[in-house]
Amino acid sequence: MDAKKHQHFMKLALMTAQRSKDPCTQVGCVIVDEEDQIVSTGYNGFPIGVDDDTFRWDKEDPDDCKHLYVVHAEMNAITNKRRDTLHNCTLYVTLFPCNECTKLIIQSRVKRIFYIDDRDSISYEVSRKMLRFVGIPFEKCELPERRFEFDV
Repeated sequence: MDAKKHQHFMKLALMTAQRSKDPCTQVGCVIVDEEDQIVSTGYNGFPIGVDDDTFRWDKEDPDDCKHLYVVHAEMNAITNKRRDTLHNCTLYVTLFPCNECTKLIIQSRVKRIFYIDDRDSISYEVSRKMLRFVGIPFEKCELPERRFEFDV
């Protein structure tokens, strides 16, 4: 495959991630069609209308923490797509999708996933299991050593 092309879209996902106000984990996603045209982007943040300066971004109180409010980058990209379908599109995401995002990715008929970072928890194991079962390939995208800083 064309490593430079994948790195290009992954750099765009990294730039998109910087729009997130999450102080711990900023995640970005870019979805590209068969002609390498961007059809959607997303980053992790609170739903439209939920004030991200009022609600909690921390994880200290399990009954009122960011995980209860945050819409993941993949979910935002899927729901904000600029075409009717994501059939046969490729998804570039900075953090491997959790099991909930993976369900949406499968339902959207995305054909392939590239990611940078991964986590080791049951949610991500379940994601890999589902993706393998339905035949959606996923691959870690290696970027050059130099990290890119974007001012958005």
